[in-house]
Amino acid sequence: MTDMETKTISIALYRFMCFNIVGTENHVKTLRLMNTVRDVMTNNNHYTTITSGSFGEGLEMRGSDLDIMDVAKFIEVDTDRIKPRLNPNLIYLRTETDDLKPCFTQMVVELTGNQFESLLQFCEKLNGTFYLSSTLCKQGFLDNTMNIYGSKIHGPSISDKDGFMDQVLCLHCKQWTSQASKWITRSNNSWPGYNVKQRIINQGVLFVPIGVKGSPKENIEWRISFSVGEKILINTFTHTQLICYALLKILLKDVIATYTDCEDLLCSYFSKTIMFWISEELPQSIWKPENLIPCFMRCVSRLIYCVQYSICLHCFIPENNMFENKIEGGVREILLEKLYILYRYGWRCILFSDQVSNFSVSTWIVQIEPNSLHTIKVAKTLNSKLLCLANIVPIDSKVDTYNFKRGLYQIISCDQSSLKYLYTYYLSLVCGQCAQSVPLNSTRSCNKHQYKQYNSCLCTLLQNIYHDAVSGWLMLASFFYKTKQYNNALHIILYSIAKCTPEKINRFMTMSDTHVRLNDLLVFQRKCMVQMWKIILVDFIIFKENSRLIPYELQMEVEDRPFIISSIVYAYFLMFLCHYHLNNVRQCQDCIHTLQLVIEERYFIENDKNFQYKAYTVLGIVFQLLGDNESARQAFMRSVKIDPDQRYNTSVNRMLLMNLV
Repeated sequence: MTDMETKTISIALYRFMCFNIVGTENHVKTLRLMNTVRDVMTNNNHYTTITSGSFGEGLEMRGSDLDIMDVAKFIEVDTDRIKPRLNPNLIYLRTETDDLKPCFTQMVVELTGNQFESLLQFCEKLNGTFYLSSTLCKQGFLDNTMNIYGSKIHGPSISDKDGFMDQVLCLHCKQWTSQASKWITRSNNSWPGYNVKQRIINQGVLFVPIGVKGSPKENIEWRISFSVGEKILINTFTHTQLICYALLKILLKDVIATYTDCEDLLCSYFSKTIMFWISEELPQSIWKPENLIPCFMRCVSRLIYCVQYSICLHCFIPENNMFENKIEGGVREILLEKLYILYRYGWRCILFSDQVSNFSVSTWIVQIEPNSLHTIKVAKTLNSKLLCLANIVPIDSKVDTYNFKRGLYQIISCDQSSLKYLYTYYLSLVCGQCAQSVPLNSTRSCNKHQYKQYNSCLCTLLQNIYHDAVSGWLMLASFFYKTKQYNNALHIILYSIAKCTPEKINRFMTMSDTHVRLNDLLVFQRKCMVQMWKIILVDFIIFKENSRLIPYELQMEVEDRPFIISSIVYAYFLMFLCHYHLNNVRQCQDCIHTLQLVIEERYFIENDKNFQYKAYTVLGIVFQLLGDNESARQAFMRSVKIDPDQRYNTSVNRMLLMNLV
């Protein structure tokens, strides 16, 4: 190809990736900003939360999961001999790296203060020295943190049953590890810059609970993690670099991994490592849309070199060859042969991925309108399952006030308006969870105390209406229902339903032409994402585990897990309950009829089976309350057909209690 043809195809491929896979530069910035604000809002007295992995870097792709690092604040790690300290509530550890593989360490228990007895169960004693066990810590973290059926240990992480979220316990050392000292002085072509390096060094390092496989001391070894530093480096990428990184990940996951003998050989971390090395070698000025293909092919060439010589050096600790004992022998030859074949196709090797197979140069060489980029950002954020999952943050009732005050402080102190709106959004979500912990039916006889609880819950719920157009109001209606103010609840429910008009949007939907035209309006383009959500998003409702605001009729749903339901379904269900208690027979029948239509038409019901089976469960409860057991059984059976897993779907248990099975 001529240079001009290469530039033309590069620009077209860049635009294709922006529209279809990675998103625009503004979309990536939005994800990163939301991750940062959410992390600040979910920190508590015990753990610092860090969203990491590709999603934490603003890159959401098919097969990605949500990586959450929980950094223990009650443990302090030092790389030197212990110095005198005074805080008896902290656990002090010291790293020990003698005779260990590069990138790994052991944790020697130095001082424990008041924590010794509780820490002892997670330690192993060798030659009179206590070492913190990575294996025991993972098991303890699984038992105490991930209250999800089917959760399991996966590497250093705890993974949920669906593989959507990985949560990992981390230890933090404020000092930079000596194993990575060469990275500080390594000569490079201006990337990363001095200030970026200093920022990374000042963050120190993390340690995650996993040892070298097969090592005699594997159970007490911890791996050094540079996740925070890597996130900072990725954030310095140009958008072209990020797209090149995405293309490399697609090549590894969608193309190379499809070969039977190569399925588990190359992980996405290798693509990140290669990107870091190449970025050090090339000047930043090279990373432009018109150079995407040459940059991508250089990365592919480097990957082939690494496989050919069985060497892939860790970016921060080059002494750690990540291909050692992995890419060797027969599998190396098979992988190398596949890579050579793909390389002969040039940039077209990426077309073997079904995500990119429909790419056409002629379609994407045209100029993209700015309003189209805005609509892409809205659509991708709306359909982001990882963002949706990340926003379902379990709130510890002990730190509700702590989070609330922090969010309020950030709103007041932020100069940037977009940050104010983001903190308002997350504060609204936090308030929705906080209010569900307030006991409305106090066992105390003091009416003054009950009145105080009532006002506390009501005031908190009034702060819960700023994250979307409907769900916050419905939570307020639920409060009035629980306090038997049925008419007040009905007024709010009717107001909420009136907001569910065709121009509104909900999660996981394909936007219609009407929605696109609405988002193209200049007035919407000038608003940040969360401002728009407050106006046009009909989001779902989240009841936390053992919620005090959920109706008694749904109490079974929150006995050991949160309950998530479509707002429109809950609105008509709650309306039915109010009329049921007011003995409004005709209105009850009208609610049932409308609820059936809503469910059958999937009106404002998220395109996900979890929302659909719950809608039929709710319908079954309605019929059950009216004594129509046959209709209830049919609704429960429809629910079970959509999701037969009895660990989550209560429909089977409800039928058993009614003797309908």
